[in-house]
Amino acid sequence: MKSKTIAQSVAAVVVVSALTLTGCTSGGSSEVGRNYPSEPINISAPAAPGSGWDTTARAITQVLQEEDLVNIPLPVQNRPGGIGCSWLTKMVNNYAGETNQLAIVSLASQTVKERGLCEYGLDDVTMIATLFVEDFVIVSRSDSDINSVDALVSALEGDPAGVAIAASGDDQLPFALLAEAASIDPAELNFVTYDGGGEQTNALLNGDATVAIAGLSEFRGVIESGDLQAIMTFSEEPLGSVPTAVESGYDVTLGNWRGIYGPPDMPEQAVTFWQEALAEMVETEGWQTQVENNQWTELFQTGDELANYIDEAGQMVFEGLEKIGIGN
Repeated sequence: MKSKTIAQSVAAVVVVSALTLTGCTSGGSSEVGRNYPSEPINISAPAAPGSGWDTTARAITQVLQEEDLVNIPLPVQNRPGGIGCSWLTKMVNNYAGETNQLAIVSLASQTVKERGLCEYGLDDVTMIATLFVEDFVIVSRSDSDINSVDALVSALEGDPAGVAIAASGDDQLPFALLAEAASIDPAELNFVTYDGGGEQTNALLNGDATVAIAGLSEFRGVIESGDLQAIMTFSEEPLGSVPTAVESGYDVTLGNWRGIYGPPDMPEQAVTFWQEALAEMVETEGWQTQVENNQWTELFQTGDELANYIDEAGQMVFEGLEKIGIGN
């Protein structure tokens, strides 16, 4: 088996099932009435429809409303741009202390600030909860000659720059670790940045990308339709007939966490309301159906240790990206 120290050390910290993910609040000055929430709450997905952020936002709103856990509208807003940076910036600059804005976040935006890709990061907003971990998959068009792990590695060995890899932010990391484990210089990989699975799928179907990597839910529909094929996963167990990197001979295991945040200085009462509502949500049959259909691994966490997680996991991802030559 081809094994690399960086793959093991990064995965040990970043695979969030091995970490304690928690929530923190930043107690704002706004007053929250006893009837909160009494107006629509916007839940923003910082990418186009079809992305994992979008899937997460719509799953949350559907279950919260179908299970009667909230009785106000929860419109989903798609806010693509800059691997989540565009909407994160607006949340910081325009909505500090507000109670009617929530947004989805994941590993893809973990280190955008540290890498100089965004002025703001997760420490500038109010993290509320983590929800689940999603398995990364690499996909290609169904008619592509790159239809297996061996075919992918062979193509990368022959011409790494000739394989256009559609990825979003830190989602590049598992692919780069795979390349390193295959003795291919990650710095030579041709990453093309997209905000989410919808854009990545279009790039594949249009011929602008050769392969793509993201969470499984971002491609599940087009895999089931036969437009895309899954080549491999970075999960601990195979996804049906889709092999893992480990069983293919490359010791890389990595998961993509997803969570929800609010504006900076979001009032503590509002944070508590959403933490409690989400805690009820994850116990419902409706949420369990979402988890099963999307093949997520549940990881609902809140508490005072989230800031430590962001610092430790984010720094480890950043260091991993730098060591394999794709820090910025």
